[in-house]
Amino acid sequence: MHMLTILGFAMIATFLVLIMMKKMSPIAALVLIPALFCVFVGKGAQLGDYVIEGVGNLAPTAAMLMFAIVYFGLMIDVGLFDPIVRGILKFCKADPLRIVVGTALLAAIVSLDGDGSTTFMITVSAMYPLYKRLKMSLVVMTGVAATANGVMNTLPWGGPTARAATALKLDAGDIFVPMIPALLVGLLFVFVLAYFLGLRERKRLGVLSLDEVLEQEKIVKDEEKSGSEETVLVGAGASSAAGSGSGDDKVRTTKATGAAGSGTDAGSEDDDVDDVRLQGLDPNRPTLRPKLYWFNALLTVALLTAMIMELLPIPVLFILGAALALTVNFPHIPDQKDRLAAHADNVLNVSGMVFAAAVFTGVLQGTGMVDSMAKWIVDGIPGGMGPHMALVTGFLSLPLTYFMSNDGFYFGVLPVLAEAGAAHGVSPLEIARASLVGQPLHMSSPLVPAVYVLVGMAKVEFGDHTKFVVKWAAATSLIILAAGVLFGII
Repeated sequence: MHMLTILGFAMIATFLVLIMMKKMSPIAALVLIPALFCVFVGKGAQLGDYVIEGVGNLAPTAAMLMFAIVYFGLMIDVGLFDPIVRGILKFCKADPLRIVVGTALLAAIVSLDGDGSTTFMITVSAMYPLYKRLKMSLVVMTGVAATANGVMNTLPWGGPTARAATALKLDAGDIFVPMIPALLVGLLFVFVLAYFLGLRERKRLGVLSLDEVLEQEKIVKDEEKSGSEETVLVGAGASSAAGSGSGDDKVRTTKATGAAGSGTDAGSEDDDVDDVRLQGLDPNRPTLRPKLYWFNALLTVALLTAMIMELLPIPVLFILGAALALTVNFPHIPDQKDRLAAHADNVLNVSGMVFAAAVFTGVLQGTGMVDSMAKWIVDGIPGGMGPHMALVTGFLSLPLTYFMSNDGFYFGVLPVLAEAGAAHGVSPLEIARASLVGQPLHMSSPLVPAVYVLVGMAKVEFGDHTKFVVKWAAATSLIILAAGVLFGII
């Protein structure tokens, strides 16, 4: 085993162990661990070049995420997604089982835009207040959303399919369309998983009506209030501020904590949702723009259509879209500044992570660790497995897309696997389809920028999310692979 291969695996293992044990924050770990290993490899002097190259490669992604967060953040502010979210929240009521299934459903629907970060933003801002209110496990939300999005990430405009098509010079439609039945089985499994996780949450918490939850909150708040005014503000900020249901007796908190009064009847569950960071989906929030609803809807449809048709690079589309949305919805400059400030937290978190991840990927690629690891794995495939190369590709796509960027896997490893398969008469189309199987697991990889949007907005530790999601995501991937083999697609 080559020294670089050992160091490559050691670097990834060190990183994962440290963040799962919460010894380091992801940003620090993404920067310091590769820097250290770069010195071990004896390439310390080139660290600067590797990082700058990594940053250069990821800069468009960081720009896209920055402006996508601003764009979709604005659309949430002005109320574009309120009807969809209201529909899903009506379905969920205050039943933990329905809430988890609703999370999977919402994530799957929104994933149709092919962009993980926007999916996570919309899903989390809709569901977070419910999870918080009912004291449900937030890793269940991030796990279900990431896995549902991973299955949908195989859409031809989602990235992996396009990369596989480019790398093997095939048509994206030929790869994707026959895979649809297997992917549907995968999606079905995600819903079944959501059902059982929801059942577990329901057993743990019982089914409460939202009114009962609010009543309990009111009692707790009144006790706290008599104790100290200060703790109310802090406590309310932490647990999503909510008014009581009694009309004039509403407990209001300062604007900074995202105030929202509740309705007075049982039918207002869907209205009674607020979210600290986005001033949630309070039906009376000052940022709503009902008169501009159709403008915003058309702008979003146009933006997504342009993305799918690839009229301009995606970062450019989001930069233009965000600027246009900001100008039309908030013509006054102070309002624009307020909106940008409201989303600055998320933008900084995510773009910071992306640039930190650039150090990690830059070192992995620059030092040759990735190539060395991939070659070691490919060389380790026994000769007798040649005729089953598609199956081997499917299995390998799980660990490889988790530990490598999609670019590294699809452009670096896939062609080698396809060549090995071709020697045994396996068509590159089958190999390309099998290579998509690992996507549900890939979506929770530390090298995927969108996952930082997910854990950041849901206030979940990256290590906790990883610990929870890996087994379920890997199971989803293997079920898609099994379905593909059963249907004769792979």
